[in-house]
Amino acid sequence: MLVKPAEAEEKTASGIIIPDSAKEKPLKGEIIAAGKGTKDEEMVLKPGDHVLYGKYAGTEIELEGTKYLIMRQSDVLAII
Repeated sequence: MLVKPAEAEEKTASGIIIPDSAKEKPLKGEIIAAGKGTKDEEMVLKPGDHVLYGKYAGTEIELEGTKYLIMRQSDVLAII
C-alpha cells in the first residue's frame, strides 16, 4: 500500500521551534492506495485511513516532489 506520511512537527507544545536537522521521522500517515492483499491475508485497510506505523517500516519513494512510503499491511500498528 502507498502511505503519505504526516508532516513533521514544527513547534513543541511549549512553543520551541524545531530545526530541520532535529525533526524526527513522522510515524503516522494517510493511506493513498491499497491493493487486494495476498491469498493468505485479505486487505483490511482502505484509502483514506489514517494509520500509525513503525519507525523503520516501508520503503521511501518520491513522486512528483511528494514523499511516500510503500509498505505492507503487517507494518501498520494501528488505525486512528
